[in-house]
Amino acid sequence: MPLLVEGRRVRLPQSAGDLVRAHPPLEERARLLRGQSVQQVGPQGLLYVQQRELAVTSPKDGSISILGSDDATTCHIVVLRHTGNGATCLTHCDGTDTKAEVPLIMNSIKSFSDHAQCGRLEVHLVGGFNDDRQLSQKLTHQLLSEFDRQEDDIHLVTLCVTELNDREENENHFPIIYGIAVNIKTAEIYRASFQDRGPEEQLRAARALAGGPMISIYDAETEQIRIGPYSWTPFPHVDFWLQQDDKQILELCLGSNLCWIHFGKIQQKTRAGPCAFLFLLLHAKENSDGRRFQKEKPKAL
Repeated sequence: MPLLVEGRRVRLPQSAGDLVRAHPPLEERARLLRGQSVQQVGPQGLLYVQQRELAVTSPKDGSISILGSDDATTCHIVVLRHTGNGATCLTHCDGTDTKAEVPLIMNSIKSFSDHAQCGRLEVHLVGGFNDDRQLSQKLTHQLLSEFDRQEDDIHLVTLCVTELNDREENENHFPIIYGIAVNIKTAEIYRASFQDRGPEEQLRAARALAGGPMISIYDAETEQIRIGPYSWTPFPHVDFWLQQDDKQILELCLGSNLCWIHFGKIQQKTRAGPCAFLFLLLHAKENSDGRRFQKEKPKAL
Protein backbone atom coordinates (compact mmCIF):
# COMPACT_ATOMS: atom_id res chain seq x y z
CA MET A 1 0.00 0.00 0.00
CA PRO A 2 1.16 3.57 -0.59
CA LEU A 3 2.71 6.34 1.44
CA LEU A 4 -0.12 8.74 2.27
CA VAL A 5 -0.49 12.41 3.18
CA GLU A 6 -3.92 13.54 4.36
CA GLY A 7 -5.35 10.27 3.06
CA ARG A 8 -3.99 10.79 -0.45
CA ARG A 9 -1.20 8.85 -2.06
CA VAL A 10 2.08 10.71 -2.35
CA ARG A 11 3.23 11.25 -5.92
CA LEU A 12 6.82 10.11 -6.28
CA PRO A 13 9.47 10.92 -7.23
CA GLN A 14 9.46 14.57 -6.28
CA SER A 15 11.60 16.80 -4.09
CA ALA A 16 10.81 17.39 -0.42
CA GLY A 17 10.08 21.03 -1.23
CA ASP A 18 7.57 20.17 -3.96
CA LEU A 19 5.96 17.58 -1.71
CA VAL A 20 5.27 19.97 1.16
CA ARG A 21 4.06 22.69 -1.21
CA ALA A 22 1.48 20.22 -2.48
CA HIS A 23 0.43 19.48 1.12
CA PRO A 24 0.31 22.68 3.23
CA PRO A 25 -0.11 20.87 6.58
CA LEU A 26 3.28 19.20 6.01
CA GLU A 27 4.86 22.57 5.31
CA GLU A 28 3.33 24.06 8.47
CA ARG A 29 4.55 21.20 10.67
CA ALA A 30 8.07 21.58 9.26
CA ARG A 31 7.96 25.32 9.95
CA LEU A 32 6.83 24.79 13.54
CA LEU A 33 9.53 22.19 14.19
CA ARG A 34 12.27 24.42 12.78
CA GLY A 35 11.06 27.29 14.97
CA GLN A 36 11.39 25.36 18.23
CA SER A 37 14.17 25.99 20.70
CA VAL A 38 16.54 23.08 21.19
CA GLN A 39 15.85 21.20 24.42
CA GLN A 40 18.72 19.70 26.40
CA VAL A 41 17.68 16.14 27.22
CA GLY A 42 19.16 14.51 30.32
CA PRO A 43 19.87 10.82 30.84
CA GLN A 44 16.79 10.07 32.99
CA GLY A 45 14.46 7.82 30.99
CA LEU A 46 16.46 8.39 27.79
CA LEU A 47 17.59 5.82 25.25
CA TYR A 48 20.06 7.45 22.86
CA VAL A 49 20.19 5.98 19.34
CA GLN A 50 23.40 6.25 17.35
CA GLN A 51 23.96 6.09 13.60
CA ARG A 52 22.79 2.78 12.05
CA GLU A 53 20.88 1.85 15.19
CA LEU A 54 17.19 1.58 15.92
CA ALA A 55 15.22 1.26 19.12
CA VAL A 56 11.54 0.48 19.58
CA THR A 57 9.34 0.46 22.66
CA SER A 58 5.84 1.39 23.82
CA PRO A 59 4.16 3.53 26.50
CA LYS A 60 4.05 0.44 28.73
CA ASP A 61 7.82 0.63 29.13
CA GLY A 62 8.74 1.32 32.75
CA SER A 63 12.36 2.27 32.03
CA ILE A 64 12.41 4.29 28.79
CA SER A 65 10.20 7.30 28.14
CA ILE A 66 12.29 9.15 25.54
CA LEU A 67 14.04 8.01 22.37
CA GLY A 68 16.47 10.45 20.78
CA SER A 69 19.34 10.99 18.39
CA ASP A 70 21.42 13.90 17.12
CA ASP A 71 24.60 14.78 15.21
CA ALA A 72 22.66 14.21 11.98
CA THR A 73 24.07 16.22 9.08
CA THR A 74 23.32 14.43 5.82
CA CYS A 75 21.72 11.60 7.86
CA HIS A 76 17.97 11.44 8.52
CA ILE A 77 16.31 10.56 11.83
CA VAL A 78 13.18 8.48 11.31
CA VAL A 79 10.33 8.02 13.79
CA LEU A 80 7.65 5.43 13.02
CA ARG A 81 4.72 5.16 15.41
CA HIS A 82 1.55 3.08 15.66
CA THR A 83 -1.19 5.36 16.95
CA GLY A 84 -3.26 2.49 18.36
CA ASN A 85 -0.84 1.11 20.93
CA GLY A 86 1.80 3.85 20.86
CA ALA A 87 4.64 1.54 19.78
CA THR A 88 7.41 3.86 18.59
CA CYS A 89 10.63 3.24 16.68
CA LEU A 90 13.41 5.79 16.25
CA THR A 91 16.36 5.20 13.96
CA HIS A 92 19.32 7.16 12.58
CA CYS A 93 19.71 6.41 8.84
CA ASP A 94 22.75 7.31 6.74
CA GLY A 95 21.78 5.79 3.39
CA THR A 96 24.05 2.77 3.66
CA ASP A 97 21.28 0.25 2.84
CA THR A 98 17.92 2.00 2.96
CA LYS A 99 16.20 -0.78 1.03
CA ALA A 100 16.99 -3.26 3.82
CA GLU A 101 16.59 -0.79 6.70
CA VAL A 102 13.00 0.35 6.05
CA PRO A 103 11.56 -3.22 6.30
CA LEU A 104 13.58 -3.63 9.52
CA ILE A 105 11.94 -0.48 10.91
CA MET A 106 8.50 -1.70 9.82
CA ASN A 107 8.96 -5.16 11.36
CA SER A 108 10.11 -3.66 14.65
CA ILE A 109 6.79 -1.85 14.99
CA LYS A 110 4.72 -4.77 13.74
CA SER A 111 6.13 -6.91 16.53
CA PHE A 112 4.23 -4.65 18.96
CA SER A 113 1.14 -3.91 16.92
CA ASP A 114 -2.11 -5.81 17.12
CA HIS A 115 -3.57 -5.12 13.70
CA ALA A 116 -7.06 -5.89 14.97
CA GLN A 117 -6.96 -2.75 17.07
CA CYS A 118 -7.66 0.68 15.68
CA GLY A 119 -4.84 3.00 14.79
CA ARG A 120 -2.48 3.70 11.92
CA LEU A 121 1.22 3.90 11.14
CA GLU A 122 2.66 7.41 11.09
CA VAL A 123 6.16 8.33 9.95
CA HIS A 124 8.24 11.43 10.68
CA LEU A 125 11.44 12.24 8.73
CA VAL A 126 13.90 14.89 9.95
CA GLY A 127 17.45 15.74 8.89
CA GLY A 128 19.77 16.53 6.03
CA PHE A 129 20.39 19.81 4.20
CA ASN A 130 21.47 21.11 0.79
CA ASP A 131 24.90 19.51 0.99
CA ASP A 132 27.38 19.88 -1.83
CA ARG A 133 27.41 16.16 -2.69
CA GLN A 134 23.58 15.85 -2.60
CA LEU A 135 23.77 12.98 -0.12
CA SER A 136 20.78 14.36 1.76
CA GLN A 137 18.66 14.58 -1.38
CA LYS A 138 19.51 10.99 -2.26
CA LEU A 139 18.61 9.72 1.21
CA THR A 140 15.31 11.63 1.26
CA HIS A 141 14.35 10.05 -2.05
CA GLN A 142 15.37 6.57 -0.86
CA LEU A 143 13.36 6.77 2.36
CA LEU A 144 10.21 8.11 0.71
CA SER A 145 10.42 5.50 -2.05
CA GLU A 146 11.00 2.58 0.30
CA PHE A 147 8.18 3.53 2.68
CA ASP A 148 5.93 3.87 -0.39
CA ARG A 149 6.79 0.25 -1.34
CA GLN A 150 5.70 -1.30 1.97
CA GLU A 151 2.56 -3.43 2.23
CA ASP A 152 0.95 -1.31 4.97
CA ASP A 153 -0.55 2.15 4.67
CA ILE A 154 1.95 4.61 6.12
CA HIS A 155 0.90 8.19 6.84
CA LEU A 156 3.61 10.82 6.36
CA VAL A 157 3.07 13.33 9.17
CA THR A 158 6.36 15.23 9.42
CA LEU A 159 8.80 16.00 6.61
CA CYS A 160 11.60 18.36 7.63
CA VAL A 161 14.47 17.16 5.45
CA THR A 162 17.08 18.41 2.98
CA GLU A 163 15.98 21.80 1.56
CA LEU A 164 13.32 22.09 4.29
CA ASN A 165 16.04 21.78 6.94
CA ASP A 166 18.62 24.04 5.32
CA ARG A 167 20.10 27.37 6.31
CA GLU A 168 22.72 29.41 4.47
CA GLU A 169 25.53 31.34 6.10
CA ASN A 170 28.30 33.07 4.14
CA GLU A 171 27.28 31.09 1.05
CA ASN A 172 27.67 27.81 2.94
CA HIS A 173 24.79 25.48 3.76
CA PHE A 174 24.09 23.87 7.14
CA PRO A 175 21.25 21.86 8.71
CA ILE A 176 18.84 23.72 10.97
CA ILE A 177 17.90 20.66 13.04
CA TYR A 178 20.64 18.23 14.05
CA GLY A 179 18.71 16.16 16.58
CA ILE A 180 15.24 15.24 17.78
CA ALA A 181 13.62 13.32 20.62
CA VAL A 182 10.25 11.60 20.88
CA ASN A 183 8.31 11.18 24.10
CA ILE A 184 6.97 7.64 24.05
CA LYS A 185 4.13 8.46 26.44
CA THR A 186 2.80 11.61 24.72
CA ALA A 187 4.07 11.13 21.12
CA GLU A 188 5.58 14.64 21.19
CA ILE A 189 8.52 15.12 18.80
CA TYR A 190 10.84 18.04 19.46
CA ARG A 191 14.28 19.45 18.69
CA ALA A 192 16.85 18.07 21.10
CA SER A 193 20.50 17.72 21.98
CA PHE A 194 22.10 15.24 24.35
CA GLN A 195 25.08 15.27 26.67
CA ASP A 196 24.84 11.55 27.42
CA ARG A 197 25.17 9.38 24.29
CA GLY A 198 25.92 6.12 26.06
CA PRO A 199 26.16 3.48 27.08
CA GLU A 200 29.34 2.28 25.31
CA GLU A 201 29.41 5.33 23.04
CA GLN A 202 32.84 4.63 21.53
CA LEU A 203 32.18 0.95 20.88
CA ARG A 204 28.87 1.67 19.15
CA ALA A 205 30.36 4.48 17.07
CA ALA A 206 33.27 2.26 16.06
CA ARG A 207 30.89 -0.48 14.92
CA ALA A 208 29.11 1.92 12.56
CA LEU A 209 32.38 3.45 11.37
CA ALA A 210 33.67 -0.03 10.50
CA GLY A 211 30.65 -0.62 8.24
CA GLY A 212 28.25 -2.41 10.57
CA PRO A 213 24.63 -2.67 9.38
CA MET A 214 21.51 -1.27 11.02
CA ILE A 215 20.78 -3.08 14.30
CA SER A 216 18.24 -2.97 17.11
CA ILE A 217 19.79 -2.07 20.46
CA TYR A 218 16.85 -2.47 22.86
CA ASP A 219 14.78 -5.38 24.13
CA ALA A 220 11.50 -3.84 25.22
CA GLU A 221 10.27 -7.10 26.75
CA THR A 222 13.10 -7.21 29.28
CA GLU A 223 13.62 -3.41 29.21
CA GLN A 224 17.34 -3.90 28.60
CA ILE A 225 19.80 -2.28 26.21
CA ARG A 226 21.72 -4.93 24.27
CA ILE A 227 25.28 -4.00 23.28
CA GLY A 228 27.30 -6.37 21.08
CA PRO A 229 28.88 -8.70 20.47
CA TYR A 230 30.33 -6.91 17.43
CA SER A 231 32.99 -7.96 14.96
CA TRP A 232 34.78 -6.18 12.14
CA THR A 233 37.71 -6.60 9.83
CA PRO A 234 40.74 -4.42 10.61
CA PHE A 235 40.10 -0.82 9.60
CA PRO A 236 42.46 0.20 6.75
CA HIS A 237 44.98 3.03 7.19
CA VAL A 238 43.90 3.85 10.75
CA ASP A 239 47.45 4.90 11.70
CA PHE A 240 47.42 7.42 8.85
CA TRP A 241 44.06 8.88 9.88
CA LEU A 242 45.06 9.22 13.51
CA GLN A 243 47.84 11.55 12.37
CA GLN A 244 45.30 13.87 10.73
CA ASP A 245 43.62 16.80 12.44
CA ASP A 246 40.03 16.73 13.69
CA LYS A 247 38.69 18.58 10.65
CA GLN A 248 39.84 15.91 8.20
CA ILE A 249 38.60 13.05 10.37
CA LEU A 250 35.22 14.67 10.92
CA GLU A 251 34.82 15.34 7.19
CA LEU A 252 35.19 11.60 6.61
CA CYS A 253 32.77 10.72 9.41
CA LEU A 254 30.10 13.30 8.55
CA GLY A 255 29.95 13.17 4.78
CA SER A 256 30.17 16.96 4.38
CA ASN A 257 33.12 19.29 4.12
CA LEU A 258 31.23 22.07 5.92
CA CYS A 259 29.39 20.56 8.87
CA TRP A 260 32.58 19.70 10.73
CA ILE A 261 32.42 23.29 12.01
CA HIS A 262 29.17 22.68 13.89
CA PHE A 263 30.07 19.12 14.82
CA GLY A 264 33.48 20.11 16.13
CA LYS A 265 31.90 22.62 18.49
CA ILE A 266 29.29 20.32 19.98
CA GLN A 267 31.68 17.34 20.18
CA GLN A 268 34.71 19.11 21.62
CA LYS A 269 34.49 17.04 24.81
CA THR A 270 33.74 13.61 23.34
CA ARG A 271 35.50 13.91 19.94
CA ALA A 272 33.34 11.02 18.71
CA GLY A 273 35.00 10.69 15.29
CA PRO A 274 38.63 10.54 16.48
CA CYS A 275 37.68 8.39 19.48
CA ALA A 276 36.01 5.82 17.22
CA PHE A 277 39.14 5.67 15.06
CA LEU A 278 41.30 5.20 18.15
CA PHE A 279 38.99 2.46 19.43
CA LEU A 280 39.22 0.59 16.12
CA LEU A 281 42.99 0.93 16.04
CA LEU A 282 43.59 -0.31 19.59
CA HIS A 283 41.32 -3.33 19.36
CA ALA A 284 42.36 -4.28 15.84
CA LYS A 285 45.96 -4.39 17.06
CA GLU A 286 45.02 -6.51 20.07
CA ASN A 287 43.52 -9.09 17.72
CA SER A 288 44.79 -9.22 14.18
CA ASP A 289 41.61 -10.85 12.91
CA GLY A 290 39.54 -7.85 14.09
CA ARG A 291 37.08 -10.05 16.02
CA ARG A 292 37.68 -9.02 19.60
CA PHE A 293 34.00 -9.11 20.56
CA GLN A 294 32.75 -12.09 18.61
CA LYS A 295 33.00 -14.65 21.40
CA GLU A 296 31.78 -12.35 24.15
CA LYS A 297 28.19 -12.32 25.30
CA PRO A 298 26.05 -9.22 24.72
CA LYS A 299 26.08 -6.60 27.45
CA ALA A 300 22.62 -6.18 28.92
CA LEU A 301 22.11 -2.83 30.61
